[in-house]
Amino acid sequence: MAQAVEEWYKQMPIITRSYLTAAVVTTVGCSLDIISPYHLYLNPRLVVKDYEIWRLITNFFYFRKMDLDFLFHMFFLARYCKLLEENSFRGRTADFFYMLLFGASVLTGIVLVGGMIPYVSASFAKILFLSNSLTFMMVYVWSKHNPYIHMSFLGLFTFTAAYLPWVLLGFSILVGTSTWVDLLGMVAGHAYYYLEDVYPRMSGRRPLKTPAFIKSLFADDNVIVAQPANARFAAPPVLDHPQQR
Repeated sequence: MAQAVEEWYKQMPIITRSYLTAAVVTTVGCSLDIISPYHLYLNPRLVVKDYEIWRLITNFFYFRKMDLDFLFHMFFLARYCKLLEENSFRGRTADFFYMLLFGASVLTGIVLVGGMIPYVSASFAKILFLSNSLTFMMVYVWSKHNPYIHMSFLGLFTFTAAYLPWVLLGFSILVGTSTWVDLLGMVAGHAYYYLEDVYPRMSGRRPLKTPAFIKSLFADDNVIVAQPANARFAAPPVLDHPQQR
């Protein structure tokens, strides 16, 4: 069993493995009182006045207490982060890292700006950690890249992956948890999807082109997919891909 888990862990791509490790170590460390969540949460005042810059990063690693919700998010993180990195971003590790960096920046910006808007500032002030939102963003982007995959929710009904974020949002409402983090993840995910996939097709320009200095950090192998002559594009295959939450 231990060997199987070790092999599974080693086979993860670098970004997924690094993020999952940081999330588990941080959350477990806080649960054992080795690390204090008060040193991790997003606090704009401490970032600006006391130069506690690390809070801009550490708030994405802590997933609250270790309970069933933590296991769900670790599953989503390990699964959809891995699927994106191995498929949509195969051979483009730098682009995948830049996607996460963009998402984290958008989420942080929304919380900071929202905290200055009357009537909603109190709601945004309660958002101390954005780890769940970043995970939800990855689920959203994956669903946009794989809209035709068939999925099942707890064996109750089936749907295509395009509706996965909305199904999870509905589940959050059903169980009475806050939907703010899910909605923020959807906003960040849609912003990335539009700027990276939709807008370039409309204008021929790519505003989210990965900077050269980030590309220099990763030694990606060029992946070339041979296209046979006279090939025609067909509708994406329909796969049976069960999903539970």
